[in-house]
Amino acid sequence: MSIDLSLDRIRRLLDVLSPYTRPTIHVAGTNGKGSVCALVSSIISAASPPMVVGRFNSPHLVSVLDCICIKNRPVSAETYSSARDTVERADRDNGISASNFELLACTALVIFEKAAVDVVVLEVGMGGRLDATNVVPDDCILVSALTSVDLDHQAFLGNTVDAITREKAAIARPGKPFVIGPQVHPEVTNVARSVVNAAGGQVVPLPIVLSANGEDNVDGPSPSGTDCLHEPSPCPVLVSMACFAEPVRARLPLHGEHQLANLRVAAGIVSALLTHPACQRPHLRLEDRITPAAVAAGIANTRWPGRLSYHTLSLPPQVPLDSSNPRQLLVLADGAHNPASATALSDYLSNTLNKHLSGPSLRPLVLTFILALSHSPPKTPAQTLAPLFSLRERLPRTREVRIGAALLRFTPPEGMPWVRAVPPSELRAAINTLVPPAGSTIDLWPDREDEDADEVRAAALDPAASNETRRSDPLERALRWASGRQHDGEDALVVLAGSLYLVADFYRLLDRLGQGAEIWGANAD
Repeated sequence: MSIDLSLDRIRRLLDVLSPYTRPTIHVAGTNGKGSVCALVSSIISAASPPMVVGRFNSPHLVSVLDCICIKNRPVSAETYSSARDTVERADRDNGISASNFELLACTALVIFEKAAVDVVVLEVGMGGRLDATNVVPDDCILVSALTSVDLDHQAFLGNTVDAITREKAAIARPGKPFVIGPQVHPEVTNVARSVVNAAGGQVVPLPIVLSANGEDNVDGPSPSGTDCLHEPSPCPVLVSMACFAEPVRARLPLHGEHQLANLRVAAGIVSALLTHPACQRPHLRLEDRITPAAVAAGIANTRWPGRLSYHTLSLPPQVPLDSSNPRQLLVLADGAHNPASATALSDYLSNTLNKHLSGPSLRPLVLTFILALSHSPPKTPAQTLAPLFSLRERLPRTREVRIGAALLRFTPPEGMPWVRAVPPSELRAAINTLVPPAGSTIDLWPDREDEDADEVRAAALDPAASNETRRSDPLERALRWASGRQHDGEDALVVLAGSLYLVADFYRLLDRLGQGAEIWGANAD
């Protein structure tokens, strides 16, 4: 199925609905834009007195509701249904035939307008210039931003980083500040700057963000350590912003070195809000309410599920009368879906595991990947998986490390028929090119591809399904296989990656097991 990128339909749709007037922060990019949106939303929400923030992200995780958040909490089914009905009726009555994403984006704008939120943080869906979110009027835009740009969605955005950058930076607005984040490809900054300048926008400087590991006075003491493998503590950071005389000291709970770059973008957005003349909104009193303390609290409270998110899973016994204690699994869920994000995940794992393995403990480490990928040519499975399966070469040989991988399909996302999972047999073939079977020490599951995986998963997700059927869910079976690889006296980590749709399946499983309460975290009121 093709995607028809155009603003004509959503403009017609908004013309027949109530005008959109909310002050809006607009964020584009290939990697990191969701994390930036989560950070900015949390910081503004922590203002004193608190501000009401609406946030739109895509794709969704557990359900379409979590695309649209108010106060960092997904909107209710009733709120969504009411707004969606209004939008679909306007679309139908006026013969517009808007796409599913255009209907979703329009639904979000209608919800935010009706709720009269103070500020909206709006994530671009794909590209920028012709993305449905770019329909927001110029006078509503406070700040626009561009996170890291890389090759992705080439069929729609162009085959070079230069071309993709031009599409994404085209969200710039006349007279408004524009934040360009740190880039992997050096040409991105100059290309983006030229696009912003041509649009009449103003590129603003990036704040400086430094890791402050070793400093004592950073928002309280660090949690105590342990010899066992566990979730790392938040990273102490110093954030130097033009809007404040002194650096902000905070703890960043989002893991990975790349999150320091994302925090620079978020801090740049907030600094522009407080200093740029085009962002002045007297009724909001931003300069009085967003203080250094609010920024520190907002950073510390940020949660962004599915991006280097740690979860402790307890799998119930498979036999009802089994009285044994369930084994606790430490799961790291990450939506890394392209070579750049897979490299970031691999770098994070290398740094984290090397720190752990260099400690005094001699416990073996059992590392299990649970993987599913989207079919997205010209990107190949081998390109995305290569950074993960080179990880063993970056870990010390002085400790035993056993690596395994469970290969799955994800549940097809509702309303997105063009999204297809790569068959497990193709994942296995890609892994075999990266780690030849001869002499390989990597365990793969299943032993053969489950041809009925999609039917089994559909039945497993059915609320009326029997317990026996639910236990046949391939993801739960993969997690049980991962659990069985660990023996007493060993450390274990399960890394679930390759697609946010697989992460969504994992969060649905947590919900079914009654363990999903903390998915959205502390910054949800």
